[in-house]
Amino acid sequence: MNDAPLSGSVSRADLLVADDENLKAEAPLFKPPREQFLGLRGSVGRYQSMFLGMVGIIALFVAWEIAHVMTPENQQKFLPSVGQVVSKIAYLFTEKGYIADVAKSVYRIYVSFFFACLFAVPLGLFKGCFAKIRALINPTVGGLRYLPAASFVPLLLVYFGPTDFAKLALLFLGCVFFLTALILDNVEAVPKELIESAQTMGASRWHIVFRVAFRSAAPQILDSMRNMIAVSWTYLVIAEIVAATDGIGAVMMRGARFLHVDIIMGGILTIGVLGVLTDLSFRIAGHFLFPYIRARR
Repeated sequence: MNDAPLSGSVSRADLLVADDENLKAEAPLFKPPREQFLGLRGSVGRYQSMFLGMVGIIALFVAWEIAHVMTPENQQKFLPSVGQVVSKIAYLFTEKGYIADVAKSVYRIYVSFFFACLFAVPLGLFKGCFAKIRALINPTVGGLRYLPAASFVPLLLVYFGPTDFAKLALLFLGCVFFLTALILDNVEAVPKELIESAQTMGASRWHIVFRVAFRSAAPQILDSMRNMIAVSWTYLVIAEIVAATDGIGAVMMRGARFLHVDIIMGGILTIGVLGVLTDLSFRIAGHFLFPYIRARR
């Protein structure tokens, strides 16, 4: 029997093609809903994040300028404009050797934080890996977090006098105990399956500590360091106001002595810019040290 279609008849294939075309014509194309600005757990692209960050910065300076304009003229010296503060910073750099003060403050921050990391990283790592060490040390170190660093100023002056070492010690004490606690949390967050797998394969204790736990927690430890160096910057002025002859804090205190509010605000702005640059340097370091984190995203 011949299955070929008769002349003038429509084949089954033609009917299926026609049905597909009808379905495509009738079914509307799916368009994902547009993400709202305040959408929960929304995503932000790289360029959008940069744009929104710039908008936030500009909004801050616009609000500052508006506050200056709205201040009575006879009191505007206590709230100088953005341009006045920026010009004062330029004057300090060109005429007063401000670059040396900035360099001294940067030196104090980075040296003190380096030694804080030398103390906090191994201590937090060992506390996270060994329960008995954590039980022995954690109550003491955890309690020291609640002591304000500024309360150590009189004691440091008694011990070391108005020396640079006293300032470094204050900056060290301001962040080391918090950093230890954060690193402990980072190490404890390492999945137990990694530790158990290494033990099953016969890895030694120190291999697990340094090659498994530490390397697994390293990206989070770098983030904790990035967050805590910001706290160190907040203690800079406290460290440099007592018998200091150089540094950003000393410049600010000399400005306060003669009611030069533009110098004080210039120092605050300088610390803010240096803090942002420090944060950016840690982000860049993480970008190159841990490329696999970037690949996961």
